[in-house]
Amino acid sequence: MLSRQGLFWRFQAYDLPRSDKAFLRACRDNATYHIKHCPGYAAICRHLGFAPDQLRTVEDLAKIPVIPTLFFKRKALFSMPQWRMAMKVTSSGTSGKFSRIGFDWGCIIAEAPMVVNLGFRHHLVSPKPAHCVILGYKPHRSNHTGVTRTMFGLTHFSPPLSRTYALNMVDGSYVPDLDAVAKALKGLAASPFPARVIGFPSYLWFGLQRMEELGLEVKLPKGSRIILAGGWKQHSSQEVDKGTLYALVKKVLGIPEENINELFGAVEHPVFYNTCERHHFHIPIYGRVIIRDPDTLEPLPMGRVGLVNLISPLMTATPTLSVMTDDLGYLTPGEECGCGISSPYLTILGRVGMADIQTCAAGASELLGKGEAF
Repeated sequence: MLSRQGLFWRFQAYDLPRSDKAFLRACRDNATYHIKHCPGYAAICRHLGFAPDQLRTVEDLAKIPVIPTLFFKRKALFSMPQWRMAMKVTSSGTSGKFSRIGFDWGCIIAEAPMVVNLGFRHHLVSPKPAHCVILGYKPHRSNHTGVTRTMFGLTHFSPPLSRTYALNMVDGSYVPDLDAVAKALKGLAASPFPARVIGFPSYLWFGLQRMEELGLEVKLPKGSRIILAGGWKQHSSQEVDKGTLYALVKKVLGIPEENINELFGAVEHPVFYNTCERHHFHIPIYGRVIIRDPDTLEPLPMGRVGLVNLISPLMTATPTLSVMTDDLGYLTPGEECGCGISSPYLTILGRVGMADIQTCAAGASELLGKGEAF
């Protein structure tokens, strides 16, 4: 789809108004493709009375059928045969179930300029080699999770000199070793090259606490960065606010707050959201966000809290044009941030109980019958 490439190859990553026409055109083409090639998605669109030609203005994006991420955890929904896909990945499965999402080659070709563009925009790209400490899973042939692939990919923003993982495969299961990570960070303090700590914020917090217990406080080389990907998930009861986490990073590792980046996304919506210098997730041109009322699913105005609906015409292997997350959040006008980015920014407040989105997912399941894949 040339319309998809035209959108994802645009350079001005946060100029939403100038990208609206390109975004709508790509969404129309994406919806048309999925309706033609995915009987299950076509059934949902018929039931809701949706047709791609209804997408004439940005406000019309709310008409696109919304599929909850919970649905993808119940059924595999594809728009092309698996042999044509570049790869299949899964969500982390922290709820006991995981999504199975196919990536087509066109998606990967479109993603590459987006990642490079935003990587430069947020100062993640550097020609200087760096040692990488990954607070996540070491890649393994049995691990197909999207977050593992993402964290490995993030090590390539600068030439990786080494990779140390917090979670390593031992006898068929992952075992955490935060002590090894702490010792590796201590050793990197004497390196002439910067370090890049990449991973879950929960593991960063636990690792820093462990270093405090061991009496380890280091000053990592100038240019070292923290790149956080993924949420607290099963550790949500122990989540701390950003200010507390960033203060401990400064105390234990010597990395200033301005060198901390956070990423937001989902395997069902692999758009590259980065925090700005004020630590806000501004909406890039490659996606749009609608906040919906949890009871009626009607779009809510700026500032109101609701379910986070993510829209992007990136993927053709799986119909993820419009997905409903189990996150609660709200949008704020970009001008209120003060960082200079004009697009609205998304604030995530936390996850809603799974029971609260059961009805929406169950409705889609009923339309598609009892089959496991379409």
